Amino acid sequence: MRIFFIVLAREASLVKKKVMELENLGFPYLIVCGERINQPNVVYREPKGKYDAINFGLSLVPSDTEFVAFNDVDTKIHNFEAVLNRLQCEDVSLIFTKVCVKDGPQLTFYSLLDPLRKKIPIAASGELMIIEYGLLKEMLPLQKCKAEDSYILFKVLEKRGKIAFSEKAFVTTKRTTHAEQEENYKRRTVGGIYQALSMTKPPIMVKLFYSILPFMSLLLVIFGVKGYYWTKGILLGFVDYVRKDKSGAWEPTYS
Repeated sequence: MRIFFIVLAREASLVKKKVMELENLGFPYLIVCGERINQPNVVYREPKGKYDAINFGLSLVPSDTEFVAFNDVDTKIHNFEAVLNRLQCEDVSLIFTKVCVKDGPQLTFYSLLDPLRKKIPIAASGELMIIEYGLLKEMLPLQKCKAEDSYILFKVLEKRGKIAFSEKAFVTTKRTTHAEQEENYKRRTVGGIYQALSMTKPPIMVKLFYSILPFMSLLLVIFGVKGYYWTKGILLGFVDYVRKDKSGAWEPTYS
């Protein structure tokens, strides 16, 4: 099975550590980095957003590739064999994996999100996502979007590809440590997801979920301070979309 890794790295500080991990996995790879670094299989790309780094990286993927694995540089991959088993045993177009954090507000948020997206594919996790290369090429170039992972997910759903969420294979990473940081994090991701929805045609259940999300988000205040900032970030992300935010990375720009 020919899998090619594309790793996205805004900064160079974690590149060498990720190179060691990828070498141990044994798959060919390319790291697209927003800083210049003298390292094999690492290419420089001025930071414009993950969608742009992906488009650039995909132009360098070997033509005989069967699956492309997208991975963030600030993650550690665990039990990738579970992904390989699913690709070999199931007709799957896209697999995204569980994201694990040790502490912080995201720990609670993933406990709410994961059970939901096992039933309805409302959002992907670009920290580790594997997609059939032939299908991926049909959606290139990726459009400017802050939530490039969910954009890819929705395009696969639009093309009636099969989606799988892997909990056996997962990544560990660090996310926000304070509730206040969740506001900008949710604003960026939610605003990006609404961008992705406007450019794709996912199933009606996905559209329905996001049509009522601004109202449902008010219920998150039961989680206290972190719930307050989740709600505020979600509502601000929706407002960014309504105001026609056209940016592919934070900060928002309006038309």
